[in-house]
Amino acid sequence: MDRVIFLVDMQTFYASCEKADHPEFRYKPLIVAGDPQQRSGIVLAACPLAKDRGVITVEPLGQALIKCPEAVIRRPRMQHYIDMSVRITQILERFTDGVEPYSVDEQFIDVTGSLHFFASPNEFAHCIQDTLLEQTGIYARIGIGPNKVLAKMACDHFGKKNKTGIFELTRENIEQKLWPLPISELFGVGRRMERNLIGMGIRKIGHLAHYPLNLLRKRWGVNGELLWMTAHGMDTSPVSAGTFREQKAIGHHMTLPYDYSEIKDIRVILLELSEEIAYRARTKKYMGHVVSVSISGSLERHAGFHRQTRLPAATSFGLDIYRAADRLFTENWDRKPVRSAAVTLSELQTRDNCQLDLFGRLEEKEKLSTAVDAIYRKYGKTAIFRGPSLMPASQLQVRAAKIGGHYK
Repeated sequence: MDRVIFLVDMQTFYASCEKADHPEFRYKPLIVAGDPQQRSGIVLAACPLAKDRGVITVEPLGQALIKCPEAVIRRPRMQHYIDMSVRITQILERFTDGVEPYSVDEQFIDVTGSLHFFASPNEFAHCIQDTLLEQTGIYARIGIGPNKVLAKMACDHFGKKNKTGIFELTRENIEQKLWPLPISELFGVGRRMERNLIGMGIRKIGHLAHYPLNLLRKRWGVNGELLWMTAHGMDTSPVSAGTFREQKAIGHHMTLPYDYSEIKDIRVILLELSEEIAYRARTKKYMGHVVSVSISGSLERHAGFHRQTRLPAATSFGLDIYRAADRLFTENWDRKPVRSAAVTLSELQTRDNCQLDLFGRLEEKEKLSTAVDAIYRKYGKTAIFRGPSLMPASQLQVRAAKIGGHYK
């Protein structure tokens, strides 16, 4: 028996949250954009009225205002959007226990077990749509399918363009609805793959569906077969409510306000990133074995590198992570300006399931970390910090006011 899966997508989520909180902006074009004084001065979300004026996401705010000078500009409130996303998950869980967040504004739900309460999947989707609008003020578009991949493409390619905001893709109608679309519209096809497929004469999804599977396997292996299956609407992955409960890695990325050229300045950033992910690891009771560093150069050069190293023992102590990150950076930096940096701790294990390091002064580090974490929780991240964060290169004060690179 086929499952009935919905992909619930919140329309222009950040902008919709702002309009829900400010009814006076309901009939005005509204743009959510980062700080124009920093590199984050780009459009993060634009309501339908602003999009009708030509505003698109990720374009510079100045460019958007040329197209739509009367737009209301709102700075992002990331904590509020996260809270709203959690609230939406809780509402969806009233309809089914099969809820899998896919992103902050998209959620897969398996409604197979609840379908008997409604005349059809379409009626069920309308009920969810009405409930979310009534309780959050946010309009949802819903894709319906027998699996996740068809539900996703039903929403992206049809539901978002449908007056009702709802569309169902089935194995019976994909030949008529899905196959005529350009190959770039197939889930999983990026720009590079699109160029490769077009070079093979595969311009539409239907062309891929009819392409010999053995030739796709020969050229791309498992990925070739996966694309062929997607073109046929085949997907066996379940909706998993616990998808994000087990974390594989903890990382933090920072785009710098200007290109950093001095190693002493970059080391300040690496230290602050290391302390941040160490605190997050301890909060979730994790320790990690592998430290990774990713560095990006200026946009013009597209320079940078990604390196990782395995630690002798698992850790969640900031200085342990920093020393590994600094060594990776020093050994691989080409002395060119740095635009952004990221540090990641991976191969995570729970703290009560890790091999102890007899010579790593673990007890001393535990006591220090416990005291620091208590201060963080009570007074915030800027109440206590390491000396280098007093240097002009520090971004600690700025980051403390942000979530995900945007203001809370």
